[in-house]
Amino acid sequence: MPTRVHEFDWPDRAVIGTIGPPGSRTFYLQVRSGQRVVSIALEKQQSALLAEKIDEILDQLITVKGNPFSVPTNTPIELVDNDGLDDVAEHFRTGAMSLGWDPTVAQVVVEAYPISDADDDDDDDESHDADSPEETEMLVLRMPVGTARAFAKRTREVVGAGRPACTLCGYPMDADGHTCAFPED
Repeated sequence: MPTRVHEFDWPDRAVIGTIGPPGSRTFYLQVRSGQRVVSIALEKQQSALLAEKIDEILDQLITVKGNPFSVPTNTPIELVDNDGLDDVAEHFRTGAMSLGWDPTVAQVVVEAYPISDADDDDDDDESHDADSPEETEMLVLRMPVGTARAFAKRTREVVGAGRPACTLCGYPMDADGHTCAFPED
């Protein structure tokens, strides 16, 4: 099965954004380089964890003696991106992700793979044609340290912009009402 790799080195834009109202949002990792735009769907938890782990990598790099990669402690103001997503055409829904650091180019590397269909395989021979293997996709994103710091900050803000939490039980409140899970005395 051939794999189509959407590879971005030094992208013009890399952001997490959402479509839909709080409580029904779909999260997207969108990357743009020139006219090429790739949008992959993620879960809210995947987005939050990605931001957390990117910050962990950057914070760890700061502790390297002399900070040879010039890792910023805060988001550089010129890299703040509060714009909405470009037109979204979902390429795939993200399953597994990997995150790393490439010291040869001083970039954070994010790899995203689609949800595997192996779990949904019901041995239906009609759905599998041996003469036409399905193409799979993956995303490889390389971001310089400043862009990665801005990406993580924006992602935390997008994740935190969901439904407000109930002050009693802490569960999200919907616009059309809330059944509080706070136990009565």
